[in-house]
Amino acid sequence: MKPREIKPYIYWVGAIDWGRRLFDSLIPLPDGTSYNSYLIKGSDKTALLDTVDPPMQDVLMNNLSQLEINSIDYIVAHHAEQDHSGAIPQVLNRYPKAKVITTPKCKDMLMDLLNIEPGQFITVADKETISLGNKTLEFIYTPWVHWPETMTTYLKEDNMLFPCDFFGAHLATTDLYVTDEGQVDESAKRYFAAIMMPFKNIIRKNLTKLKDYKIDIIAPSHGPIYDRPEFILRACNSWVFDKPKNIVVLPYVSMHGSTYKMVDYLVGALVQKGVTVKQFDLTVTDIGKLAVALVDAATVVMGTPTILAGPHPTVAYAAIMANALRPTIKFVSIIGSYGWGGKAIETLAALIPNLKVEILDPVLCKGQPRQADLEALDTLASAITQKHQEAGFK
Repeated sequence: MKPREIKPYIYWVGAIDWGRRLFDSLIPLPDGTSYNSYLIKGSDKTALLDTVDPPMQDVLMNNLSQLEINSIDYIVAHHAEQDHSGAIPQVLNRYPKAKVITTPKCKDMLMDLLNIEPGQFITVADKETISLGNKTLEFIYTPWVHWPETMTTYLKEDNMLFPCDFFGAHLATTDLYVTDEGQVDESAKRYFAAIMMPFKNIIRKNLTKLKDYKIDIIAPSHGPIYDRPEFILRACNSWVFDKPKNIVVLPYVSMHGSTYKMVDYLVGALVQKGVTVKQFDLTVTDIGKLAVALVDAATVVMGTPTILAGPHPTVAYAAIMANALRPTIKFVSIIGSYGWGGKAIETLAALIPNLKVEILDPVLCKGQPRQADLEALDTLASAITQKHQEAGFK
């Protein structure tokens, strides 16, 4: 992809990664991703905002060559993670007079991660500005989106926000701007769920901080640019401010069919009571989809057989993931089966200390579920429904 003009003297110079399917060796990327780097040519000085992931650095350098960029004065590093910062050394090698503008915390991280020398940095304070001549960059601290050192840049004269990972979407596309809001909403929500959700309380403060700015365009570091920013601002506000919904997320594994029978029965009982259920067989589930479902859920019910006296390892992994992502769920329960005994309930409960939830009575059966077990599942469904109604979850 060649460099593309966003506005006069403002260019996208990043790279599209069509084939990448896993991020951080953890997060599935069903639609690839992009590493967005932006060049702003002021009347006096030129700034490059973020770079690209190291395997794509030649794409960035070729884009700068095509624009015949002979000098860069500033490289703005919003975030130290290598998918944004990794090509900074190569840019500095070509443009040795450039200075890296970043926060003090990010400077320390970049020195550690990329061996950049201290004299190559300019650190900025919150709300500090730097002039490019006819264009002014204002730097806004937005910590924990999603690392502690992150910041955002606001281009005053053009009402453009460059928020790095904030409002991002892992999506490879030839569209410079958002054209399919449904597709981008799904990708952006997946991105939020897997990366941002643990920091939603701080993100609330950062969203409030941005309300004072007139924003016509949001140019994130992943995914297409928002030329109608109210779309993504509204979505992000919903993800961090809204109450949970009348939704149960039910991740499970069944080894010999007993746990599945319990899952199937409970799902039917909940649906009859007007509760939406999102069911995930963890042996085949895209873990990113499970993370997305947790954004809105009020309750999680984990279904597990007992293996070696504990829960199935895949269910334990899902519990660890939920604990790390810290969704706003309010209730948790466990259902499953066992052959002779074990501590599946105690083990799973110990894996979710970060979740401030009420534990509803679990239902475990020995072997195949019998009538008394099905009645216990009916009682659990009634308890979940009542809890949701009392909390006003709709």
